[in-house]
Amino acid sequence: MSEKQKKPQIKQVGTVFVAVSDQDKALEFYTSKLGFEKRVDAIYSDGMRWVEVAPVDSTINLALVSYQEGKPSKDDRTCCAFSSNDIEADFKRLQENGVELVDDEVGKKGTSRLGLFSTSIEVENPVPAQFSFRDPDGNRFLIVGV
Repeated sequence: MSEKQKKPQIKQVGTVFVAVSDQDKALEFYTSKLGFEKRVDAIYSDGMRWVEVAPVDSTINLALVSYQEGKPSKDDRTCCAFSSNDIEADFKRLQENGVELVDDEVGKKGTSRLGLFSTSIEVENPVPAQFSFRDPDGNRFLIVGV
């Protein structure tokens, strides 16, 4: 067996799963408040619904998975980050759109942001600039300036 045949042939991250209690409400949040596009909205497996959204031009989708697939344990971890070309403008836009911001300001050199896996931790001088927000189900995401 060749060396290539022994290694997994995983190529890229395809989809990130986000547990949501109401797919219609989540779809509205991600498309209207965050400006994502709907990529998939289909029925599978005896009437279950599969919904995927993503930022325009993104190669990775978020699947808004209903609790029919199992209710998640409650925690406050960040398991997904988005990048931004203008983080200050995006912070302001999300604030104006009524999105729940975890951080009071964009974290950058000279400031801090809350931890990725616990909001009881503060990370000093985060570089590059970054901030967190929550969706309506409390899922926490990080936005990082590029």
